[in-house]
Amino acid sequence: MKPVVGATPRVVKSEQEWRAQLDPKEFAVLRQAGTEPAFTGEYTDTKTEGVYECRACGAELFRSDAKFESHCGWPSFFSPLAGESVVLREDRSYGMVRTEVLCASCHSHLGHVFEGEGYPTPTDQRYCINSVSLRLVPEGAQ
Repeated sequence: MKPVVGATPRVVKSEQEWRAQLDPKEFAVLRQAGTEPAFTGEYTDTKTEGVYECRACGAELFRSDAKFESHCGWPSFFSPLAGESVVLREDRSYGMVRTEVLCASCHSHLGHVFEGEGYPTPTDQRYCINSVSLRLVPEGAQ
């Protein structure tokens, strides 16, 4: 993965260490900016209350109360947790311009954020996040 300009991750591991920690699907998405197929992720339709953490490093990223049904095939959130839980950077892959969402703690790829799509959310943003990038900690289990 290309490094994020102007931001230093708190969790730093070698590619070998990430490969040993993550299964091949997790590694492909989190460390190589892959995407899981639409409508296949474990959190696409879940309604469980709790906190979504980065599957790579455990940093808290999103709360279930910011999750909404976008019907796009991936879990969607209208806002990350307060503070600096995510890093955004321009993504010009596949002949388009998008905004990539990375975990601020370990700089793992989470998905993309889109604006102005007309969803009835407080921010008019859709953080389209791969389920495999997340781990849900149910309310009361923290």
